[in-house]
Amino acid sequence: MDYNTINNSMQKEISDIKACIEKYLESDIALIEKVSKYIIDAPSKKIRPILVAIIGKALNLDKKKSYKLAVIIEFIHTATLLHDDVVDLSGKRRGKDTVNKVWGNEASVLVGDFLYSRSFEIMVELDDMEVMKILAHATNTIAKGEVLQLTCVDQVETNIDEYLRVIQYKTATLFEALCECTAVLANCDSETRKNLAMYGRNIGLAFQISDDVLDYAAESNEQIGKNIGDDLSGGKITLPFIYAFQNCSDSKKEILKDIIQKRKVEDFLILKEIILETNAMEMTHSKAIEYVNLAKENVGVIENTEVANLLTFLADFSIKRKR
Repeated sequence: MDYNTINNSMQKEISDIKACIEKYLESDIALIEKVSKYIIDAPSKKIRPILVAIIGKALNLDKKKSYKLAVIIEFIHTATLLHDDVVDLSGKRRGKDTVNKVWGNEASVLVGDFLYSRSFEIMVELDDMEVMKILAHATNTIAKGEVLQLTCVDQVETNIDEYLRVIQYKTATLFEALCECTAVLANCDSETRKNLAMYGRNIGLAFQISDDVLDYAAESNEQIGKNIGDDLSGGKITLPFIYAFQNCSDSKKEILKDIIQKRKVEDFLILKEIILETNAMEMTHSKAIEYVNLAKENVGVIENTEVANLLTFLADFSIKRKR
C-alpha cells in the first residue's frame, strides 16, 4: 500500500472536503481569500483532514459533520503555519514562497487570525460543547507549545523530555484533538474515544519526529518543501541534534555549541556530519517507531478491517515518507 491507495479509496471524501474548504474561505475581502487559498492550495498531503474522513467513515459519522470538522482542523493547522513562518523568518513552505515573503508579515499574521476565527465559527455550527471544549484546549496548547519552543531556541542542552513536550504541544495535540472530536461526534464509548485520541497523539509524535529526521536526510529543498537548514538558522533544537550532542566528544560539543550560536546555514554540513557519525539519525528513527507501534495498538478498537488497515498504514507512513 502507498499514499495513492488512500487517495484512491477516499477520493469522494477528499473532493467533498476540498469543496467545503473553498466554501468557508469565501470572503468579501479579496486579500483574505487570495492569501488563504494560496497556502491551502499549495502541494500537501492533507493528512489531517483525510484522517478525520477515514475515522468518520469507520464510525458512520454524518458526512456533513465529518467534513466540517476536517475544515476546522485544516484551518487551525494552516493558521499555525502562517504564524510560524513569521516567527521563524521562513522563506519556503510546501515548495512555494511563504505568505510572509510574498505579502509581508502583516498579511501572514492577520490571515492566520482570520482562519483561527473562522474555525471557531464552524465549531459553533457543529453545536457540540464537548467538541468546542477539546478544540479550544487544543488551540491553547498549540500556542503554549510555540512559546515553549521559543524558550528552547539555542539551548543546546535541551533534553529529550523537553523536546517531546514541545512537539506534543505543537504537533501531536491537533492530531489527538481531531481523532477525539471525531469519536465524540459519532457518540463513541469512552474506551474507543480514549484509544482514538491516543492514536492521534502517537501518530502526531511520530510524524513530527520523522519531520526532524527529514531535515537532515533530505537531498534537496524540493524534497521537504522548505529550505534545508531552516531549523539551524532558527536555532531549533530537534531530536537528531539532542542525540548527537549527548553522544559526541567534548570537543564536538563545543563545535555544536558554536554552530547553534552562529546559526550559519553554511555550517549545516558540519552539523550533519556530527549527527551522522553519532548515529543520531538511527536513534531518532527508533524513537519514532516506538510511537508508531503504540498507535497501531490503539487501532485495535476499530472493527472495520479496511479502515483499520488504512489507519495502520498512516501510522507507518508517518515515518516512511520521503517528504
